[in-house]
Amino acid sequence: MKKHWDKGYAGRIKIGVMGSAGGEMHDHVVERCTALGEAIAEAGCAILTGGCPGLPHHAVTGCKSKGGMTIGVSPALSFHEHVNRYGSPVDHIDVMIYTGAGLMGREVIGVRSCDIVIIVGGRSGTLGEFAIAYDEGRPIGVLQGTGGVADSIDCFLDFIRKPTGSVVIFDTDPKQLIQRCVKAFEENPPTIRDREAAL
Repeated sequence: MKKHWDKGYAGRIKIGVMGSAGGEMHDHVVERCTALGEAIAEAGCAILTGGCPGLPHHAVTGCKSKGGMTIGVSPALSFHEHVNRYGSPVDHIDVMIYTGAGLMGREVIGVRSCDIVIIVGGRSGTLGEFAIAYDEGRPIGVLQGTGGVADSIDCFLDFIRKPTGSVVIFDTDPKQLIQRCVKAFEENPPTIRDREAAL
């Protein structure tokens, strides 16, 4: 494993996959999310999700199938609450972090635990995760063609006009998206502000 602390980050790059935990999920989107997870493992990175079902968990499954490291950041206080209250999976997850922070609180912890955030599909929760990542200047990848928030970001990005330092990379190919995001991150690791991004 590479050592990167001299470049502004340490250990394995953590790639957060944020997206639809529920709703309609077409087979071709599920396949691309699985391929996204495989690409994360092949790049030597760890995947981090909200420990939720849906598209992020399909990426977890793909990552695990290639021997990758998987991390879940749960809204729950315990295993029991994670499974029974939130109805969330535990299979294929190497490390589960129980935040006890609920869904909204978990979003902040999850995003801040990532080096790169990838958006797939998504509804209001994913939109919130995108906003946190963007506002804090984190690098963001968008897997286009997965529906929901992912296919709408380019429509509203111009209206934000806030110089946070966040770089947003769009691609329709899961493997290329991961390669491009990792390359950009390694070449220019972001400086995350102490609290919030510039006004």
